Amino acid sequence: MSIRSNDTAIDEIVASCSGDLRGAVRALLLINEHLEAELAKAYAAAADQGLVERASSVLH
Repeated sequence: MSIRSNDTAIDEIVASCSGDLRGAVRALLLINEHLEAELAKAYAAAADQGLVERASSVLH
C-alpha cells in the first residue's frame, strides 16, 4: 500500500466519523479487535483439524 493510498484511506475514515479523530481511532480499534478474534477462531479451527501448530506468540 502506498503512502498516498494510506493518506486517502485515513481521510476517508476520519470523514466517515464526521471529522472526529477520537471516533475514527475508536472505530479502527474495534475493527482490529474484531479481526483479531476472527483470526483466533481461524487458528483454533485449523489447530482442531491438525493443520497448524499454534505458537505462543502474539498474533500481530
